[in-house]
Amino acid sequence: MSEKAIEFLQEWITEKVHVRPAPTQIEQEAEILAKECAAQAAEAGVPIEDIEEEVGDLEELMTTKLEDAAEADQKSRGG
Repeated sequence: MSEKAIEFLQEWITEKVHVRPAPTQIEQEAEILAKECAAQAAEAGVPIEDIEEEVGDLEELMTTKLEDAAEADQKSRGG
């Protein structure tokens, strides 16, 4: 994956992927985030193919990142 694609994806995830109020809707949120990421990558001149070549399916990545964020949030709340 190109350096530009890696940088774009890392910054995008940091900015956009956060704990949502309803963790039961992670899959729906992941689909929305994946589409938004792909659109913004295209606007930034980063081919989605470059990103997916490195990380695989973008929706699956967003699901994992949302689950990780929810788990970290739960731990920080003492749960």
